Amino acid sequence: MSEWIKLKANDGHELSAYVARPHGEAIGVLVLVQEIFGVNAHIRSVADGYAKDGFLVVAPAIFDRFEPGVQLAYQPDDMKRAYTFYGMLKPETTLLDVAAAYEWASKAGKKIGVIGYCYGGLTSWLVATRGEKYKMHPSCCIGYYAGGIGSVAKENPSCPVMLHFGANDSHIGQDQVEAVRSAHPEVEIFVYEGAGHAFNRDIDPNSFHTASAKLARERSLGFLKKHLA
Repeated sequence: MSEWIKLKANDGHELSAYVARPHGEAIGVLVLVQEIFGVNAHIRSVADGYAKDGFLVVAPAIFDRFEPGVQLAYQPDDMKRAYTFYGMLKPETTLLDVAAAYEWASKAGKKIGVIGYCYGGLTSWLVATRGEKYKMHPSCCIGYYAGGIGSVAKENPSCPVMLHFGANDSHIGQDQVEAVRSAHPEVEIFVYEGAGHAFNRDIDPNSFHTASAKLARERSLGFLKKHLA
C-alpha cells in the first residue's frame, strides 16, 4: 500500500513524501532519498520494492522547496531541468527535509536506515556524518553512486555505511571512491565492473546494468536486515 503524505521541516517548510507500506509488521523503516529527478516513477518503484521486502519506506520530495510535485523522466529536456534543480540544492536544507522524513519514520518505533541514489547517495553519506546535528541517528546508511563524495570523504560516519559505485561511472572518478576507502576502511564499498552511473535505474536502458543492480540490491537488502531487524 502506498500514499502521499505531508511533512514539515524544522524551518517551517512543508513538503510531500511518498510512503510505501509493507504487508504486516515492518522489519524496519527506510528513508529513501531521491536522485535529481524528483520522487518519480523509478524512485517510487524502488520504495515499493523495499516495502515488498518488509520495510516501511518514506521518500521525501526534496525539490518541493523549489517547485512542488516535480517528477522528471530520463530524457534530454528533463535532464536539463534536473540539472537546474540540482544547482539549487544545498546540503543544509536537503538535510532538513530528510530530517522531517526521519522524524516521521521514528514514530513507527523501529530502527531506521537511510538509502539514497545519486545526489541521494551523497545525502545518505551526509546523514551518516552530519545527521546528529539534525536529530538523526540512523542504524545504517546506504549510498548508490554518491557523486561528490570525495570532497567529504574524511567526515566520520556515526553508523555502518555501505556504498555502491560503477567502475565505468563517468560522473564519479575512482579517486573519489579511493578517498573514502582510504579514510574509512570500515565502510563497505563495492565497485561493479561493467556498470556506469545510475546502474540501478531499471527504467533507463542507457544506464541500467542488470547484473550489477541485482547484486547491489542483494547486498543492500542483507545489510539492511542485519542492522534494522
